[in-house]
Amino acid sequence: MTVNVFLKLVEIQTKIASLFPFLLGALFSLTYFKTFNITNTLLFFIAMLLFDMTTTAINNLMDYQKAKDETYKNEVNIIGQQNIAEKTVIQLIIVMLSIASLLGLWLVFQTTILLLFMGGACFIVGIFYTFGPVPISRMPLGEILSGLVMGFGIFFITIYVNVEAETLLNLTFEGTSFLLTGDYLSIIKIAFVSLPTVFLIANIMLANNICDLNQDIDNHRFTLPFYIGKKYAVLLFNALTYASYIVIILAVILKLMHPLLLLIVMTLIPLKNNLQQFNQQQIKEETFFIAIKNITIFSGAEILLLAFSLLFVD
Repeated sequence: MTVNVFLKLVEIQTKIASLFPFLLGALFSLTYFKTFNITNTLLFFIAMLLFDMTTTAINNLMDYQKAKDETYKNEVNIIGQQNIAEKTVIQLIIVMLSIASLLGLWLVFQTTILLLFMGGACFIVGIFYTFGPVPISRMPLGEILSGLVMGFGIFFITIYVNVEAETLLNLTFEGTSFLLTGDYLSIIKIAFVSLPTVFLIANIMLANNICDLNQDIDNHRFTLPFYIGKKYAVLLFNALTYASYIVIILAVILKLMHPLLLLIVMTLIPLKNNLQQFNQQQIKEETFFIAIKNITIFSGAEILLLAFSLLFVD
């Protein structure tokens, strides 16, 4: 297998969805909590990227094995298209998952045992997103779980590995007793600030499912657009985009972010144009990229503004 084929198998271009909450989490840790641990951050980044690539490879393998449409199986799916041996794909999955797991365990020793439960929950959702008799991706839960696990989960864990354990959540043991302590207000603040990324990552899955609706039905995949209808799925896609701006404005009002972040409204014009284009037609080859484009513009601007706001942090 060549490097180019491998990158297609793991759909490296989609990893930007993991990169944004990671960078935003690191910057929010610096701007709000005023702390940063470069070693833990790098370890988590590598583990996160490997696991994201693993879940994508599993997704492509499961789609290939369960496809009812032979044209899709042999001409659209990367495994059939590139004639990759299933055994090779399985070996790659095992290697990437093993390395990601080992790095995750290393981080647990660097932080607290709670990270094991957090990472474990993300692992379970990631694996069963496409694996098992009834994968999450074939149910109307894909958008919700992908948004929460990637948009909030990655954002929260990035902050967690950077701050002192007692800042957010800590678990201590004494004899046969244990004590779970934490700051629920800080966790609520983190969850709120992560919402734009949650919404925009959910929109990537939503746009994909809208564009693939007919093909998914043929392959017995009944996703959210199937249940709520294409019209309302497109309306939801628009609503989640505009809601992202509302969250940032409220975050500034609540003093969770620097007023400089209000400049993000300047991205409203290109995103509005993108939405109008998506509203007109939902074709995988022509308009799915709009969901990627939207998160790139919005989250890219948010990252830049957060980085600049560091100049004003006391």
